Amino acid sequence: MTELTQRLTDRGQPLHIHLIGVAGSGMSGLALLLMGMGHKVSGSDRVTTAETERMQGKGLLFSSPHTAEAIQGADLVVFSSAIRPENPAYAAAVAAKIPLFRRAECLAAILHTRKGIIISGTHGKTTTSSMTAHVLREAGLKPSHYVGAEIPILGSNANWSEDGGYMVAEGDESDGTLALYRPEHSVILNIEAEHLDFYRDLDHIREVFTTLAEKTRGKLVYCAEDPVAHELCASRPNAVSYGWEDADYTATDVRDLKGSSAFTVKRNGEPLGDIELGIPGHHNILNALAAIALADSCGADFPLVARALSTFAGAKRRFETKYLSAHHRIVDDYGHHPSELAATLQTARSLKPSRVVVLFQPHRYTRTQALADDFGKVLQAADLVFVSDVYPASEKPIEGISGQTIVDAMKTHGDVPATFLPDLSTAHHTVGNALQPGDLLITLGAGNVHEAGTRIAADLKVLEEMKNLMPAGEIDGKLYEPMSKHTTLLVGGPAQFWMEPHGFYGFAFLVGYCRERGIPVRVVGRGSNLLVRDGGIRGVVIHPSGGAFSDISLGPRGEITAGVGVRLKKLASFAGASAIGGFEWMEGIPGNVGGALRMNAGAMGIETFDQVVRVTFLDEDGVIRTREREEILARYRNVPELRRNFALQAVFKGKPDKPENIKQRWDASREKRKTSQPVSASAGCTFKNPEEIPAGRLIDSLGLKGTGFGHAEVSEIHGNFLVNRGGASARDILSLIESIQHKAREERGIDLETEVKIIGEDEPEF
Repeated sequence: MTELTQRLTDRGQPLHIHLIGVAGSGMSGLALLLMGMGHKVSGSDRVTTAETERMQGKGLLFSSPHTAEAIQGADLVVFSSAIRPENPAYAAAVAAKIPLFRRAECLAAILHTRKGIIISGTHGKTTTSSMTAHVLREAGLKPSHYVGAEIPILGSNANWSEDGGYMVAEGDESDGTLALYRPEHSVILNIEAEHLDFYRDLDHIREVFTTLAEKTRGKLVYCAEDPVAHELCASRPNAVSYGWEDADYTATDVRDLKGSSAFTVKRNGEPLGDIELGIPGHHNILNALAAIALADSCGADFPLVARALSTFAGAKRRFETKYLSAHHRIVDDYGHHPSELAATLQTARSLKPSRVVVLFQPHRYTRTQALADDFGKVLQAADLVFVSDVYPASEKPIEGISGQTIVDAMKTHGDVPATFLPDLSTAHHTVGNALQPGDLLITLGAGNVHEAGTRIAADLKVLEEMKNLMPAGEIDGKLYEPMSKHTTLLVGGPAQFWMEPHGFYGFAFLVGYCRERGIPVRVVGRGSNLLVRDGGIRGVVIHPSGGAFSDISLGPRGEITAGVGVRLKKLASFAGASAIGGFEWMEGIPGNVGGALRMNAGAMGIETFDQVVRVTFLDEDGVIRTREREEILARYRNVPELRRNFALQAVFKGKPDKPENIKQRWDASREKRKTSQPVSASAGCTFKNPEEIPAGRLIDSLGLKGTGFGHAEVSEIHGNFLVNRGGASARDILSLIESIQHKAREERGIDLETEVKIIGEDEPEF
């Protein structure tokens, strides 16, 4: 290590150093340090990222994927822990006898060129190391730094300072390399049973921290609240403690502020000054005490330290606020150990949300197996929990261990609702749909769970803007509403935005908003005659609801005015109660006025437009207009006018009649439906009637009644009805439709055209 340190500091002979796996957060920081020291740095990785592109702008020679040619001319090769011997660049370095170093060995060699400060512990390292680097920088000590995440206030995860004497580095204990360092000062935040895929037990972990403590030349700062750290450090002559009481540095008069914290620092019982910390959480107050104690040991002026802490905004993925509005907050946190989850949930509670909702991604199968019970306990601090499948890192699966393991553990410790969501790529649909005003959502885990929060945040911003641009109560809406709740077939993936306007102008606003931004728009009523694919509907689904859309009234000459949200059965019932006949055919149709207008729905030899007087609609220009029936072309199950425009309201005509006559026709219609149509979930008639033969009779003659695909089936009662026997997917129904069409074409030469409208995506696109 001494020889490597000497080679790295020989300014007369800069080295060519190649980094294998340079896109990782640890290796990218190493690249920045080495380039800052004046060395020629190349690097390879299997992917190109925004970080590798940024580093190329600073001088990195980058190549992807890994190749043997990448290490040509290198004096040293450094590799990350994820690199295996069969990696072509690694194998080429071995063959060429180029010296190979682990990432931690190279970092230790760099650290030894400065007064090194190692921040160590099972958790909290990234926040405390970035906080310490920021404090020392603001105090004028010009430190170099190396931390394990992107730090907005520092500008990057690593920086080499030519002028400063100190270097702050996050010390990774996961693989025992913490023992490589010989720092000037050290901080030990906590010591718990962790990384048991590498360590035998807690005693094995303690050995590594003991080695670090023994190699620390200057101050050994430790948390007096952690029993193992206290046991290991308290008796050492260079030890400096921090905690809530009975410590060298303590925090008193602690106040939880909205998104920040305030407290008074005491040193050996005497007030040192007041701190307002720019991030919330009692665990972060302890982290700040560690930084204060360390900075004091380095001679930093307290007023400068206090000012720096007031501006500290945290590290990426450390209780990082991704979205904040009057109604919602979305936070992302890297926590993946029970103690980290407990601290994060405590911080969330301090913000006093209506509910704390968690999407947790377990990290590694071994950790999930060993700590499932602890996870089950700490997650009781949430109000609603979703658990994804395990992020494996480099591990192979362990039979019987999954996100369900955590859910099962939670059930043994309380009644907090918990759901296992095995597919993280669509988990945001379930989580986002569950959110209510006042919720704080936390995405937790060291893997890629943050992507779900990012998606929800982006869509929630659009949703809230649509609602907030109209007067309160004009529009309601939700994210990712399952269309299975809104179709009579009971199938269909989510609507990206489910919007419910309650008046004509709210409807017009939504259409205009979407058209200006290129957002697709669909209008859905009760969802009869509709099949939504399993991938859901990208864009906005407008569901006219309440207000003018649900109004129905009787006008002069017996005309009935009804909003598009009025159910056909209600229209028929209202007409009958008003002694107006001719609407009885509508009593058994599950749709509403809007759908009936759009499709020119019909039954018993009557079609919707046989009774239409006029229609009010929103035209393509965003203007609300009314057209008389003779101005509207209506065909069999097709009204071209309403493909381009959106119906809002219609006026219908009937004939005055005696109540007993109306009731007789009503009962006859109901009886006919009861004997000729199934009661199971369906979309009504699936196919249009071809010229040669009614579709139902054709399907019956092909012997297809009762046949099925998955949980979808051709009704035994009526061949043109496909029913959901319970649990069917849209794919089941589509496959059944395709098989019927194929048989009709092959055996009878008839092309069956669907009457049911099929919309949406096969796979989620949002």
